[in-house]
Amino acid sequence: MTKMTFSAHPFLLGFEQLDQLVERTIKTGNDGYPPYNIEQSAKDKYQITLAVAGFGEEDLNITVENKQLTIRGRQNDDSAERVFLHRGIAARQFKRTFVLAEGVEVSGAHMENGLLLIDLVQAQRQSVVQTIQISGS
Repeated sequence: MTKMTFSAHPFLLGFEQLDQLVERTIKTGNDGYPPYNIEQSAKDKYQITLAVAGFGEEDLNITVENKQLTIRGRQNDDSAERVFLHRGIAARQFKRTFVLAEGVEVSGAHMENGLLLIDLVQAQRQSVVQTIQISGS
């Protein structure tokens, strides 16, 4: 059985990047930590909220590269100085990635009550009709 891809269909020309996007999304992993929400606050505005209790702003790193939003969290390990009778709050590092659509950009990020809020905005697309002239031979 062969794997059907978008770029293999004869009517879909130039969609190789869509195949790569789907493959990259599948490979990002889904360990569930940290939990997150994605909300649409307006027609062209979105917000990603990550529960990052115990992480400070200096422990978090947000980057966008090749339309992929990556959030990394790494806390300083000071457990050698402390004695825990019970440790139920996760202090592990994480990496959470999101693939952004064309025209979607990060407009800002802030912390609020142990939550990291990342604001996204999508540029307005304008319908373009293009007439192609046939050149003579």
